Amino acid sequence: MKLYVGNLLYNTTEDDLRTLFTQYGTVDSVAVITDRDTGQSKGFGFVEFSDDNEAKNAISALSGQQYGGRALTVNEARPKTGGGGGGRGGFGGGGRDRY
Repeated sequence: MKLYVGNLLYNTTEDDLRTLFTQYGTVDSVAVITDRDTGQSKGFGFVEFSDDNEAKNAISALSGQQYGGRALTVNEARPKTGGGGGGRGGFGGGGRDRY
């Protein structure tokens, strides 16, 4: 189960998150999301457990708890949605002039 972890301090590292969540079970992966241009943390990340019960225990224990002076938001991550990006609409095509 993949967990969303929000309201992180901007200097939180992936190692910090792993250490925090490992006390609730075996952590498979950790990612702190950063801005593509600046490399600055966006204040949230994801932690993945292979055991759903361990993940649920982590949610129960850590959601709303203070971490670095901020109340953590911890819940099951929602799948990515398609979002609005990308489409190359328009009416392409060669302009053939008619005489």
